[in-house]
Amino acid sequence: MIIAIDGPAAAGKGTLARRLAEHLGLRHLDTGLLYRATGLAVLEAGGDPADAQAAARAAQALDPARLADPALRSERVGAAASVVAAIPAVRAALLDFQRDFAHRPPGAVLDGRDIGTVVCPEADAKLFVTASLEARAERRWKEAVARGEPISFARILADMKERDARDANRSLAPLIPAADATVIDTSALDADSAFAAALAAIRD
Repeated sequence: MIIAIDGPAAAGKGTLARRLAEHLGLRHLDTGLLYRATGLAVLEAGGDPADAQAAARAAQALDPARLADPALRSERVGAAASVVAAIPAVRAALLDFQRDFAHRPPGAVLDGRDIGTVVCPEADAKLFVTASLEARAERRWKEAVARGEPISFARILADMKERDARDANRSLAPLIPAADATVIDTSALDADSAFAAALAAIRD
């Protein structure tokens, strides 16, 4: 079984994907970490995430062990990830990794931005998890505060608005719901309610 979960940053798709994977006995891949690891590698090398050649080299040399690096969760790396994700050569380099992960038994839950539309359009279930910009920015700001990052809510809100526009308007694999995806708005849902809605959609 393959379950595709897409949606914008801080909508709750990662938490939901991990919980569904555990409940259903499937493996889980947060595909956003692949782009974050690529962006971080470019930054660590002193490069510019917008440099297509540097970003492609970083994606091709990606070490899966880096996906557990806590540094990937910073706002700076998140911004770099959104930039490298718009580069066709980066997406091509990471596509096979994602598809191979999804098709290994017993199956997997993948969350990202183009799982149901590009990576696994044949997925058995597709969810698009979203929330209002303000709700998502507040969640991300609280996460940053908990990590001790000195960043304002206004900055998080502005950055997220810019990232949403970049993700939705890129020519390759834009952030849009698959035609057959179930949309779940988590703006007013807690984790348990979102999980119940997702499980019901998958069973249907």
